Amino acid sequence: MSLIRVTDLSFTYEGSSDPVFESASFLIDTDWKLGFTGRNGRGKTTFLKLLEGEYEYQGRIEASVEFDYFPFPVGDGNKDVLEVVLEKMPDIEFWQLKRELKLLQVKEDILYRPFHSLSGGERTKVLLAAMFLRENHFLLIDEPTNHLDLAGRQLLGKYLNQKKGFILVSHDRAFLDSCTDHMLSINRNDIQVQKGNFSTWFENRERQEAFELDRQRQLKKDISHLKEAARQTRNWGDQVEASKIGCGSGKYEKNMGARRAYIGEKSRRMQQRRKNLERRQERAIEEKEGLLKNVETAQPLKLCPLTYHKEVLVTARDLEIGYGGQTIRGPVSFQVTRGSQVMLVGKNGCGKSSVIKAILEKAGSGARGDSGEWEGALRPEVTGGLLETGSGLKLSYISQETSHLRGRLEEYASRWEVEEALMKALLRKLDFSREQFARPLECLSEGQKKKVLIARSLCQQAHLYIWDEPLNYIDIYSRMQIEELIKTWKPTLLCVEHDSAFGEAIGAMLVSL
Repeated sequence: MSLIRVTDLSFTYEGSSDPVFESASFLIDTDWKLGFTGRNGRGKTTFLKLLEGEYEYQGRIEASVEFDYFPFPVGDGNKDVLEVVLEKMPDIEFWQLKRELKLLQVKEDILYRPFHSLSGGERTKVLLAAMFLRENHFLLIDEPTNHLDLAGRQLLGKYLNQKKGFILVSHDRAFLDSCTDHMLSINRNDIQVQKGNFSTWFENRERQEAFELDRQRQLKKDISHLKEAARQTRNWGDQVEASKIGCGSGKYEKNMGARRAYIGEKSRRMQQRRKNLERRQERAIEEKEGLLKNVETAQPLKLCPLTYHKEVLVTARDLEIGYGGQTIRGPVSFQVTRGSQVMLVGKNGCGKSSVIKAILEKAGSGARGDSGEWEGALRPEVTGGLLETGSGLKLSYISQETSHLRGRLEEYASRWEVEEALMKALLRKLDFSREQFARPLECLSEGQKKKVLIARSLCQQAHLYIWDEPLNYIDIYSRMQIEELIKTWKPTLLCVEHDSAFGEAIGAMLVSL
């Protein structure tokens, strides 16, 4: 056991006026299973890169361990998996690697396949298994769940819970709960470390925010009362001061002099009371200004879905999907009815996206995703059973991929014929900064790109919203905003998503493939 000490850490990207970190100080125990959370763009990946020493910074980071970042780049994907692993970690024992792969339910023969042939989930499991074999190394694990289905996430969570010594960036609440014992959070105004898993941290955060909101309301009342009391005291003091005029002269000079002294003392006390009230008011204002600096303002999102004229929008009965006349998935049966939320679930590669694309094909080309996304791609075919979509359906589609996003946000909005001001307003509610509006879409983080797709979809009036893994890379607060949107506006939704907490929150009907 040792400590990672972060002292007065400050960092600002070149060309930016806004610091990512400013005088941040905290301690991390190298035995902790540390979850790492915060809004998109707050600096989670940047902090991991700072630990690795990739950027210059101000302050100090002291550690007696070496840092390994996941995922690390693989140069030649044509090499066998075992060769790729040994190039990065030549000191690990083969028998240990086999043991770790068994824990992750990965067959040994995967080591002799070309690395590029592995799925995203397989790559995650193999690389993490190997990285945990290095002694005196502290793992920096950056969003490992984006390529994992629900079963894969549960398995990886169980595996990580048996380990120690890592920072885990993830936005999957159930996953964080399954394998963390401390939380590191980048807030609006500071960085905090707390003992417990995500649920414990979030409960404490909500309790603190509720306390601060209640305290601020009380302070506002107190400040108003103190202002009024100070005003009245000032008026009374002025009246007392005015009564001193003419005292101390004439026939009753001796008595009047005593009265003048009495009035002067009374006036002094009045002024002292006013000053005391003003000091109390200033302290209350200072305390009020110290509150709410870390309260996350997750404003409600709006959506105006169209109402379809029939009850059933999509029907799949014993549906089989294939490519080139060859069936690869099915049969599956389900219906999407007006106002329902349907979630397709299943292992990676089971055909969830193929089912969605078959529905888009059936509904017509106007329902497809961004321009260029389908170019050169094989079209899924209905090779058996029945697939029906309602006539005149207006659809809004979000794809898994974001690599097709290019150019300016204004151009993107224009191409999709959505109102630019509305789209920007939605992105602001999803914690987009105005500075990010000026950046080319290809330069945004993956989470920010996903938010662009979501905002565009929310700007479209549609009978049916079809979202394929919309929450990859999306921060937890934004996920909660989207959950509340769906619960409030009840759009007809067909989606693929592996976040079990999201499915439970919106009350989705699950369809297993």
